[in-house]
Amino acid sequence: MTSEARNISHTVSEFILLGFPCRWEMQILLFSIFFVTYIMTLLGNMAIVCVVHWDRRLHTPMYILLANFSFLEICYVNSDVPNMLANFLSQTKTISFAWCLLQLYFFFSLGTTECLFLSIMAYDRFLAICHPLHYPTIMTVKFCCSLVIFCWVYGFLWFLIPVILVTQLPFCGPNVIDDFLCDLGPLLALASACVPIPGTILICGTMSSLLIFATFFYITGSYTLVLRAVVQVPSVAGRKKAFSTCSSHLAVVFLFYGSVMMTYVSPGSGQAEGMQKFTTLFYSVLTPFFNPMIYSLRNKEMKDVLKKVLGGF
Repeated sequence: MTSEARNISHTVSEFILLGFPCRWEMQILLFSIFFVTYIMTLLGNMAIVCVVHWDRRLHTPMYILLANFSFLEICYVNSDVPNMLANFLSQTKTISFAWCLLQLYFFFSLGTTECLFLSIMAYDRFLAICHPLHYPTIMTVKFCCSLVIFCWVYGFLWFLIPVILVTQLPFCGPNVIDDFLCDLGPLLALASACVPIPGTILICGTMSSLLIFATFFYITGSYTLVLRAVVQVPSVAGRKKAFSTCSSHLAVVFLFYGSVMMTYVSPGSGQAEGMQKFTTLFYSVLTPFFNPMIYSLRNKEMKDVLKKVLGGF
């Protein structure tokens, strides 16, 4: 960075998050819709966490991963949705520079952790279906807990470098972000309006692409082997059950990664005006809402335990 860039750096003390600009009546309607979605997301994922914690029969690697994944989704929606809801009712729609960078770090760290969890869950299904005899000795509870710790720690370490780079960027005046959160692409675009930052864009894009494509190809490769093994299952009922589980998992994977790839493989590349907020909205708000139903509530064992717990109230 040039000395001139350093001198003008951080002249912006706050950003304006445009969110979804529309009439006040429509703002209230959107607030109501997203508030209900937010509460339902929290309740659905909290139910899964509590059920796995309470029922000792579910203290197995697959359900330990599901419970941690649900807890991750709770953290994920809390990193952006509360601020988005507050902005619907705000006249200024401002966020401080420090809080913006903090949101950026937690949002992307939790997103990285989600990519890793999806990979570990694919590995678990691969072992269970392709190597059922070795599954109990490989995927022990201890090993599963080690994988969970790895996902959380590595997820929060991976995005440290891009965030540190963003803190060093010059924000010399433009401070309007056409999004509902402090996203990487809009921040890089604002900094690019001050001075050229090709190095930072390259590093951020490379790190995002490495994470996204490495985990995506690993997941698709794992499920390809799983589906190949499922085809060879002699029982029609067994094939149907396995196909149902795999198709649900793959649906979430493709929906999540499709929107993520559109947004982050090339941050700051000038994505269609106004489109980034909708792809971000899809994987950061809607996917966590559907995940409890797709991953867990379609599971017969999970549904039976939920009925038993709810029946006790």
